[in-house]
Amino acid sequence: MANANISFDDEQNVFHLSNRQISYLIQIEEGGLLSHLYFGKKITKYHGSRHYPRLDRGFSPNLAGEPHQTDRSYSKDTLLQEYGGYNTGDFRQAAIKIQGANGAQASDFRFQSFKIINGKPHLDRLPQAYVLSEDEAKTLIINLVDSTLNVQVSLYYTIYNDRPVVARSTKITNLSQQSINIEKIASMQLDLPASDLEIISLPGAHVRERQMERQTVRQGVAEFSSHRGTSSHHMNPFVALVTPNTTENEGEAVGIQLVYSGNHQFTIERDYVEQTRVLSGINEDGFDWQLNADDDFQTPEALLVYSDDGLNGMSQAYHHLLRERVARGKYQYAERPIVINNWEATYFDFNAEKIQEILDEASPLGIEMFVLDDGWFGKRDDDDSSLGDWFEYATKLQSGGGLVGLSDKVHEKGMKFGLWFEPEMISKNSDLYRQHPDYILGMPNRDLTPSRDQYVLDFSRPEVVDNIFQQVVNILDNVKIDYIKWDMNRHLTEVYSAALSPERQGEVGHRYMLGVYDLADRLTKRYPDILFEGCSGGGGRFDAGMLYFFPQSWTSDNTDPVERLKIQYGTTLSYPVSSMTAHVSASPNHQTGRQTSLAMRGDVATAGVFGYELNLAKLSLEEKSEIKDQVTFYKQHRSLIQYGNFYRIKSPFKNNETAWEFISEDKTEALLFNYRVLSTAQPVFTVTKMSHLKSDGIYVDQRTNEHYSGDELMSIGLYNTPIKQADFTSAVRYFKWQAE
Repeated sequence: MANANISFDDEQNVFHLSNRQISYLIQIEEGGLLSHLYFGKKITKYHGSRHYPRLDRGFSPNLAGEPHQTDRSYSKDTLLQEYGGYNTGDFRQAAIKIQGANGAQASDFRFQSFKIINGKPHLDRLPQAYVLSEDEAKTLIINLVDSTLNVQVSLYYTIYNDRPVVARSTKITNLSQQSINIEKIASMQLDLPASDLEIISLPGAHVRERQMERQTVRQGVAEFSSHRGTSSHHMNPFVALVTPNTTENEGEAVGIQLVYSGNHQFTIERDYVEQTRVLSGINEDGFDWQLNADDDFQTPEALLVYSDDGLNGMSQAYHHLLRERVARGKYQYAERPIVINNWEATYFDFNAEKIQEILDEASPLGIEMFVLDDGWFGKRDDDDSSLGDWFEYATKLQSGGGLVGLSDKVHEKGMKFGLWFEPEMISKNSDLYRQHPDYILGMPNRDLTPSRDQYVLDFSRPEVVDNIFQQVVNILDNVKIDYIKWDMNRHLTEVYSAALSPERQGEVGHRYMLGVYDLADRLTKRYPDILFEGCSGGGGRFDAGMLYFFPQSWTSDNTDPVERLKIQYGTTLSYPVSSMTAHVSASPNHQTGRQTSLAMRGDVATAGVFGYELNLAKLSLEEKSEIKDQVTFYKQHRSLIQYGNFYRIKSPFKNNETAWEFISEDKTEALLFNYRVLSTAQPVFTVTKMSHLKSDGIYVDQRTNEHYSGDELMSIGLYNTPIKQADFTSAVRYFKWQAE
């Protein structure tokens, strides 16, 4: 293992963070400004080649304070900085905005001190990347101070031994005797010199999550953000900066991923001299945090990744980091069970007999877990009641012995039992609302905005979180549960808490998210043997923050295999396959109406954490036999799919075809998936070239017994056969390596 190193050159005033893959360079400039020099491929030693040139720029102000105020060639307005202030000479987007006790809005942070420590400090109350031992990473903490405000900003940089990753966050401490208001505080800033850059983001919508979009970085300001109270279906908290020639396997990429599940903001600004500033953190819209004397505030963490092996290299770094040092608990590396969920089979219309029918069909097929979805609690027969009443709907499963009886029956079948919850929501038609109408997020004298006939609990209040925690505990302590699906089916409006004073209402959104994290932390620690899965109307809160608590999340409510190609492809840009659940559903599909073969649906879903979402009793004997084969295939290859190395080959955003592969860590096993969307009368014979195989030895196709060398598969490739004259087709090849 190559140890990470952090050094300080006191002659050049330069910090150098490095491991065998990357270097990150920071300089203390005149007047104590902190400048960014470099983030990229490892360099052995720095000799001053990136010292920022001095030039008088018209209308760029000088640096305040003696003796620099007369130097017209030195200005915050153009200097590449590590953390820019506000209203004191830098006219670009600010990393931090503070309103002082006198109402003035200005900040000017200068270097004060630094500290280098082994390991990685824990961030209180927030999800984060972590270390298992202090010798696997080092952390640089740089303290900056605004002497007028008497406020300190601490910048945290953690570099791992063997990962091309720098974890960054910011903590602000009020050293004064007066309260201040934080109106914006970024987790990180990255200023880059003039160069041609493109930005890749993951926009989308409900049932159309994480659609890859690539655009040129142009002069002006671009924002990629969520204002919805969650990380959202609409813009994932991740971006990548790439060079124009960057592809899946070649070129440079810098990924920035925020470990946060609430309102986020990525700001990309290209200034008038073609330099690029990137900011990432909590969305400043609606955010206003009152920081009292001697108090501090910690931002969420941003994970920066550098790759010179294209997007796949960046993705591999994220896949390993998130799987190995963000996800936690018993199921971090455990093989995830194959699920059957009753939602699309029954929706709310179920009873003990209907559920028993599903169990009787599922068990012989080798399915390993049954999940009871929405409708088991309160008096819930549709979606306009009972959220917040987490007690059993006494009569719904009564003939089968209730939840306890159902759990026993599931386990008698040799299967595990899962249950659906939506802990953050409340219905007006509920006992909880009738008892505590003030528990809801809502503004005085303003009507509430409904969504799906439900409202949002005020999780900024600890007593509300405690109430839901106790209700869930009452279920989990009395029913044997192996799995929980944690759903969240609307966004936040009227964000206001009855428990906070008027001047603190700008804190509600972030405090809400801290409450969600608190509940998730308490439940996962109390029930370490339960597998928790995140969900928010599908993939509406699919982020690294939730991954810290839940090792997998429902990728999208859209189970159409054609749509899922793009959703799953985009998701893998920054998230591991082990976090991405994918189910086979009915045809015609309930979201798109499209008819697809069971084979195509299975081949898309088996490229994730696999399961089913349909009524097995309505299937033919041939279809049940095919499902049994799919289950057998997945069990044989589950470890490779969930924990192998995943590479994208052909993009559904560019082609009629999609291809991706899974390769074991030792490169002795490989699965190649090919998909084609539309058929043509004169089919084109296309070639798929695999990647990252062993060059020596022979790979044997386990179905046909055909032999190929690794470099043959990577350089020459394979024709995508057999050609099927039908829409929506797929093929899977499994290769095993042997020495020549």
